[in-house]
Amino acid sequence: MVEFDVNDFVAVGQSAAVEIVVSDQDTALNAGNMRLGDLLATPSLVKFMIWAAVDAVDPHLAEGFATIGVTTQYTHTAPTVKGATVRVEATIVEIAGNSISFDIIASDGLGEIGKGHHERTVVVVDELIKHSFDRVAGMRV
Repeated sequence: MVEFDVNDFVAVGQSAAVEIVVSDQDTALNAGNMRLGDLLATPSLVKFMIWAAVDAVDPHLAEGFATIGVTTQYTHTAPTVKGATVRVEATIVEIAGNSISFDIIASDGLGEIGKGHHERTVVVVDELIKHSFDRVAGMRV
């Protein structure tokens, strides 16, 4: 097992933002909700939140490290439509061991559309992949 200190890579207060123009693939219609059509789907908003959290950490990690999602809590506070630009900012609020917690805020040109809290864990990619294959191998009879 590789030893590392997450604090060597990132710090509380560090943040990243992503901007996305809501497209057909991000709509409620694409997510299976025919009644809400061209409105931004909640699963797409959550996806954008996760992207921002990943961008706040993963580019700063050493080769061979990545983060994986552990928990996500979100509130979709206002609708937005296809074609709107959504800005999502994730800010690191706590680092505990290998776990990194984020507060996330999403907005469009009219104001807040969502907020949430997300936790990711820093892992050694090779160890995670090996563990995944070991689990699958254990399932084979």
